[in-house]
Amino acid sequence: MRATKLTVAALAVVAGLSLTACENGNDIAEPPKPSASAPEQGQDGPAATATADCRTDELEVTASDVTIEGDTVGTVAVEFANGGDRDCTLTGYAGVDLKTNAGSLSAERTGEEAPSVTLGNGKSVWFAVTYPVNDSGGSGARITGLVVTPPNQTKSVTLDWPGTGSLPVTDGSGTPVKVGPIGSAGQGG
Repeated sequence: MRATKLTVAALAVVAGLSLTACENGNDIAEPPKPSASAPEQGQDGPAATATADCRTDELEVTASDVTIEGDTVGTVAVEFANGGDRDCTLTGYAGVDLKTNAGSLSAERTGEEAPSVTLGNGKSVWFAVTYPVNDSGGSGARITGLVVTPPNQTKSVTLDWPGTGSLPVTDGSGTPVKVGPIGSAGQGG
């Protein structure tokens, strides 16, 4: 019974960590709008419902290197473009893993707050993945791919890595790979 409680608790923590939030990008995306009106005071009826989550299959996911020359931290901007036939909502952080010749490396969240973003058909929103630049002179850990899971989804997309080819190998005291919230890159933010 204790093992079951621990398993359920662990699953709850993992589920909570996989939730995400988004930042509003002026003309790029709008705050979520209810799809139904809330009932008037004292009137019976359903509460307002929000736009549904964006599904992985509806999103076109791309990544590009936006590192400024000379920076000690590299930056990759990941774009989610709504290719579905409906408005959808992204809330929070995407899941991000770097595939390397030494195994997978999960990006840490930056901890920034991020409100929900509603994407109309054809609209986009970006987020940043930052990583330490390998200026050690060694070969480091070679990056072979970028795995992105949209917020509140379980299906991932694997992309080619557009950033520098390797990460420095450290004793764990170096700069971690980090993921920013939805809306943290690409809109001048």
